[in-house]
Amino acid sequence: MQSNKIGNRIRRLRFDNGEMTQEQLADSVGVTRQTIIALEGQKYYPSLELAFRIAQAFGVRVEDVFQYEERPREAKRK
Repeated sequence: MQSNKIGNRIRRLRFDNGEMTQEQLADSVGVTRQTIIALEGQKYYPSLELAFRIAQAFGVRVEDVFQYEERPREAKRK
């Protein structure tokens, strides 16, 4: 069975917003720079609250930052 994945455009949005640094974004949403690094590397998925704070920091909708990628499930073997 394949897992689903949540993609994001945080890095692109940072550069589209005056080349905002990871530290600046982290400070504006109340997390550490390491959290932003993990989010951009898709090693960590944010809480719903953090997802909204990140979207708000960029002035966009949550869907403009995060994308849910549903992957098909394999058929069960008998």
